[in-house]
Order: sequence, then C-alpha cells, then structure tokens
Amino acid sequence: MPTRSENRRPRFVSFSGIDGAGKSTQIESLCARLKEAGLRVELVTFWNDIARLTRIREAAGHTLFQGDQGVGSPARPINRRDKNVQSGIMTPVRILLYFADTLSLRVVAVKVSRLHPDFVIFDRYIYDELANLPLRHPSARFYVWLIMKLAPKPDISYLLDADPVQACARKPEYPVEFLHANRASYLALNNAIGAMTIIAPMPVHDVQRQIWKHLVKLLSPAEMKREPAETPVPGGDPGVPARSEQGNAFPAAL
Repeated sequence: MPTRSENRRPRFVSFSGIDGAGKSTQIESLCARLKEAGLRVELVTFWNDIARLTRIREAAGHTLFQGDQGVGSPARPINRRDKNVQSGIMTPVRILLYFADTLSLRVVAVKVSRLHPDFVIFDRYIYDELANLPLRHPSARFYVWLIMKLAPKPDISYLLDADPVQACARKPEYPVEFLHANRASYLALNNAIGAMTIIAPMPVHDVQRQIWKHLVKLLSPAEMKREPAETPVPGGDPGVPARSEQGNAFPAAL
C-alpha cells in the first residue's frame, strides 16, 4: 500500500449542516473512495471525540428540557430539546461550552495528525456549534471571530445545504420551524466567516460528485493517478435525496 511522507501535514476536511442533510451518507462515501485510492483516512466525530461534558449536556436536554433521547427516524420520530432551546441563560452556557470544545479541538487535531493520515474527516465541526448562537447580536459575532482565531481551519469545510422539510422527513427530531432557522443561521455564519463550501440541495450522487470536485484539488499528482472510479453511495439512488444520519449523536449538543 502506498505510504505518505510523515513530514506532510494531513488534510483536514469537515462536514456541517442541519440534521437530516445527509452528512453521514456523504462522509461514508468519501472515506470509502479515499481508502480505495490507497490513502490513509482518520474519521473524527465532533460529539464523541471532541465535545466536552457530553453526558451532562445530554442529561440537560432530557431532564431539564424534557426532550427525547436517541436518534429519530421516519418510523420513530422523536422530539429533542437541546440546541433548539433558546433562552437568556443558554447563550452564556453555550459560549463557555463551545470555548472548551474549541480548546479540545486543537488538542485532538494535533493528536490525530501524529497518526500521519493523508486525510482527517470531521463529522461536524465547531461551525455546527457556532450556528446555534444568536448571530444577529454583535457580541455573538465577536465571539465567533474569537473562536475562528483559535480553531484549526480545515482545508475544505463542506456545508451541506438541505430543504428543512425534506430533512425533517428523513430525520424527525426537531420542528421544521427550528430547521428553517438553523439553516438560516448556517448561511449567516458562512457570510460572516467565509470558511465553508456550500453544496446545494440535490440528489445523493450529484452531491457526491460536487464534494469530489472540490476535494480533488487537494490531491497530489501521484494521488491523482491512484484515483478510483466513483464510489457508489451505500444504499443511495441517483434520484433520491440523502438518507438520514442514523447513529449521529451530535444533535444532543447544547
């Protein structure tokens, strides 16, 4: 198997977007394609590997706000109460938590780089937390600026845009009204920081091709020669939107 130079920094790629946008589907497909090309890939999930005090945050959503636990599906819709809870006290709590997560992100980025992978894929990133803040307020935007100074910047940050109604149908956990507001917050965040590559809503295979179109720019000539044929999306259909993100626990984040 081809080996990479240990002197070369791994390329960081992150995926963000509202719940039900199809991130897990696209991450699975991209990882498979990179590995098929003989590249070493490390997957980092923000909630499991980076976020701090996750048990307390999950308990708060369930105990304090009477929200459901688990992952929603069309056959088993649930009602989460965590990041969609907006109150005066929650903003300063989130500011403290997100600062701790940013410091943790810096540590994890260094540790995973020492494994010498070619690519590090982040299933959600600090952007997904910043989108929960009231970005209309100047103080929130200043905080975003500060976090962006501290957080490592990925080589590519994908924002998978999605229709909130379709996303809710695929992953029924939050009210459609919240998903509309959350989508608008992601777009406002990107307008403020200009760090994300927006992939418009489209069928799964078209999203896959758009992702690869941007990522291929990070490949070296030698890696380009090893590029495999397009990897089919597991369970995907060219005319069907991305499937739900089963097993992704990050939505419990406050």
